[in-house]
Amino acid sequence: MTDNSIQLAAGQLAAGSPQAAGEEASVADFITLLKPRVMSLVVFTGFAGLYVAPGDLHPLLAGVAVLAIAVGAGAAGAINMWYDRDIDAVMSRTRGRPIPSGRVAPSEALSLGVVLSLLSVMMMGLAVNWVAAALLGLANAFYVFVYTVWLKRRTPQNIVIGGAAGAFPPMIGWAAVTGTVSLESAVLFLIIFMWTPPHFWSLALYKDGEYAKAGVPMLPVVAGKGETRRQILIYALLLWPVTLAPCLLGTAGLLYGAAALLMGGLFVWQALRVCVERSERSARQMFGLSILYLFVLFTALIIDGGIGAALPGMIL
Repeated sequence: MTDNSIQLAAGQLAAGSPQAAGEEASVADFITLLKPRVMSLVVFTGFAGLYVAPGDLHPLLAGVAVLAIAVGAGAAGAINMWYDRDIDAVMSRTRGRPIPSGRVAPSEALSLGVVLSLLSVMMMGLAVNWVAAALLGLANAFYVFVYTVWLKRRTPQNIVIGGAAGAFPPMIGWAAVTGTVSLESAVLFLIIFMWTPPHFWSLALYKDGEYAKAGVPMLPVVAGKGETRRQILIYALLLWPVTLAPCLLGTAGLLYGAAALLMGGLFVWQALRVCVERSERSARQMFGLSILYLFVLFTALIIDGGIGAALPGMIL
């Protein structure tokens, strides 16, 4: 994005968009600031980590832990929208968001994000434990300062390194039960960490023009689509054996193992299609499959955990 286009976007934000003039922010606008679709995936994987962790946590405290994860994720999303309001105004898929459309003032979004972030960490620490609270605070800080502020606009490795922020939730859920960080929870972290690049790069393959216009150095913009497709395949191949590690560590059983094998194979096959077909259609399918892939994987982990918990009682 040129300096002139950034200045133009900033001017539009300062003045408020014409179509939004006179509009007042609704509750839905403030909910949108929290990125509910992203939050739902964060909450789901966080719950999975909590559910399969060894030990017991009172259901009420488990609910508080999941709520704190959700609030923390939403807070980070609001701060991200505050910081990225200039490039959001340029990209077609984000210009309708509450801040660039003029419905919510940037200061309101920032205040909401900061307050909710502090609230989520304090809630987790006081109600559950401070290890989980520290991880939650670290995840929020990493997303805001490392990914949003530092990496996103500076390097094509923004998603690779910054993806760590989205990989924390199962580790936080695990720590909420155990009060520790273990190899088992680190593996759950690693699964999402390795999944993130092919997920976002498949989106960037067919949104590269918008990223280039906004000045965001996503891999297709900097290295080209061919290299991006190659990296998607490499990460898909590396991810496959990583997803089997919970079986080796005893965190999951045969059901999860079968799901990891099947979905991993499907994921690699689609990555190969992206490389061979070199089409927008295959990239879109890869993006959609990546969401289904993570959902199936962690659903199988939860079901497997439930079966494992039920078996001792059945045997007795």
